Amino acid sequence: MILGVLAAAAAGGATSDIIVGHDTSPYASAYPWFPAFGTKYANPATAVDGSAEGIRFDKTNTAVAMATTGTPYVNVYNFNRGFGTKYSNPATLPTGAGWAVDWRTGNSAVAVAHETSPYITAYPWSAGFGTKYADPASLPAGVAYGVRWIPAGTYIATAQQNTPFVNVWAWSAGFGTKVANPATLPAGLNQGVDYNPAGDAIAVAGDNSPYVEAYAWSAGFGTKYSNPATLPGLTGRNVKFSPNGSYIAVTTGGTPYIQVYPWSAGFGTKVANPATLPTGDSKDAAWTPTTNAIAVAHLTSPYITTYPFTTVFGTKYADPATLPAGNGRSVDYTS
Repeated sequence: MILGVLAAAAAGGATSDIIVGHDTSPYASAYPWFPAFGTKYANPATAVDGSAEGIRFDKTNTAVAMATTGTPYVNVYNFNRGFGTKYSNPATLPTGAGWAVDWRTGNSAVAVAHETSPYITAYPWSAGFGTKYADPASLPAGVAYGVRWIPAGTYIATAQQNTPFVNVWAWSAGFGTKVANPATLPAGLNQGVDYNPAGDAIAVAGDNSPYVEAYAWSAGFGTKYSNPATLPGLTGRNVKFSPNGSYIAVTTGGTPYIQVYPWSAGFGTKVANPATLPTGDSKDAAWTPTTNAIAVAHLTSPYITTYPFTTVFGTKYADPATLPAGNGRSVDYTS
């Protein structure tokens, strides 16, 4: 495997790509990943419109979507070892600053969580935006900061500002009925939400202790799992299950900024912190498809920090030669 990676690097071919959304122009920076950073790709020819608060490759790695603070609030670009042409904006834009974006399995739809009512906007996708789906009958109760489809594509969830702090709707070519709230609500404002790969658990990260919470899932919220024995370090910013389903990562506003727990129908014992911590408030994390590395987007230079990962954090990878231009807000790897 190591020889294969070295050969790919020597031939100029990356094994993956990594993209970082940040709050300073050009707002998104993309790199080959060997593993480790290659030379930064050229900036998109059509500029990104504001801080890229959410960023997500589609399921075929041929497009990248960004939720941005500037109009049109959602941007999608062709992507093939670098930025291609920007797709036309949707005919009906989201109504306010975009905070998160997600693709439905099969790339049949794209959704944006945003600042202003209706707080969640979704579109059909077929090599471009289709006509906006009707808003859900029961809207999120305030600003939606996170959005995620269940892997099967049959439910869509938001993390939000106001109670019940997490909403889920059935999905079938549009928003269906809102699922009943969990019996035990999250502790407060949530900024991130994720389903595990098996689709039998949903987790949220938020501002109030315990900062990360998870529930069993089966066509609705089940019992809340026990909180982790060692809580995250203040203010959960986002939560990401690993692609193999064996770990759950939480980015936080307080040191150590990135926390990882084994996952098996609940939180296991927290993995030891990396020897070299991210340098500030961590907004997002992303796993490589094989769960062998994790990236953290954070405030304070170098704005992106990456580590090998087995069952523990390895030695921090070298920073990219060309750093993102500002505070890291979002990150994703191609799958």
